[in-house]
Amino acid sequence: MERVSQTRVALITGAGRGIGRATAVGLAQEGFALCIASRTREQLEETRRLSGLASELSLIVLVDLAELDAPDNVFGAVMEHFGRLDVLINNAGFAPPRTPLPKIAPRDQDRMIAINLRAPIALARLAAIQMARQREGGMIVNVASTAARSTPPGEAIYAATKAGLVAFTRACAAEFRDKRVRTTVILPGLTDTSFIPQHKRLDRSAMLRPEDIAAAVIGVLNTPSSICPVELVLEPAREPMRFGS
Repeated sequence: MERVSQTRVALITGAGRGIGRATAVGLAQEGFALCIASRTREQLEETRRLSGLASELSLIVLVDLAELDAPDNVFGAVMEHFGRLDVLINNAGFAPPRTPLPKIAPRDQDRMIAINLRAPIALARLAAIQMARQREGGMIVNVASTAARSTPPGEAIYAATKAGLVAFTRACAAEFRDKRVRTTVILPGLTDTSFIPQHKRLDRSAMLRPEDIAAAVIGVLNTPSSICPVELVLEPAREPMRFGS
């Protein structure tokens, strides 16, 4: 396959909807070519349409990041098509409905660990190796959650995976700082996506929007190269939970 030449290339996981889709559209507007990855072709096709990019500049990769070889397959597709990678957005995540730890199904436990932590680590490693070879370096943005800090009951494993992603990001920022590879973790609070179920006490109009997280990602990417914004916490300006009667 003939490689497509483009100044900057971004890989976004979980790009079929929500934060991933909003980030893909925002990066396309910033002049990036995209590799958009998730499990559902129809959702990725809609992301491509919204991005306004031609197919040769918006590579679709169908992947389940819970599979052990998924990171290698996604990264290989990016390199085969574009020959470079400038930005990695580790956005894909998984969590079942809130469940007490003793009742968590082993399959859900393993899937959370695989998608929320193992796959981002593997992709970041591959990306950092490639970016360090490039004269311009690159940037890795991991999307975690404020659950890493608040550690809510019923989300023990999810919170642990996100806390692990925060620690991993901070270690990478220190390790890669002399190789022109900057690493950032973004911790969004309650965000209005399908990830959050409907709740009568939840005012969704007060929640963050996917576009808010995308704007933060783009803001991080546009910081001067002399700065590495290692950790960014985003909270809604208003309290989304309705308390009292």
